[in-house]
Amino acid sequence: MGTWGTGPFDSDLAADFVDELEGLTAEQIIDTLQGSLQRVVDSDARIDGGDGVKAVVAAALVAAQVPGSGIVIDPDDAPKTELPQLPLFLHVLARRALRRVTEDGSELTQGWVDDNDAIAWRQEVQLILDALDMHDHTGHAS
Repeated sequence: MGTWGTGPFDSDLAADFVDELEGLTAEQIIDTLQGSLQRVVDSDARIDGGDGVKAVVAAALVAAQVPGSGIVIDPDDAPKTELPQLPLFLHVLARRALRRVTEDGSELTQGWVDDNDAIAWRQEVQLILDALDMHDHTGHAS
């Protein structure tokens, strides 16, 4: 897998996942995002790196819809298909998945050649988490 940065979309696997969303119906997009997040939430202690990458991408896409979140997705990275308004349950699921992705059992927390890259990656994930935390379970600003 080629990785060229620490952002959620900075790998071949992330780009492939975004490409999978192209041409799907709104319901299929929601199901795909939910599936990627749920896989990480339901994982045992060890979280597969590929599953983690997809969950971070899904969480970023969800967070980008939070008003005032500051999460802006570069059009080059975004799905070509416009995303539907994502349901609130995905916000909760995305928060849970991101917390799992940053735990010690996650492959994404390991394998960084440069410690600075590991720190930058965690900061990127924290920005997404902060954006998701702007809304409570009712969808109102907390």
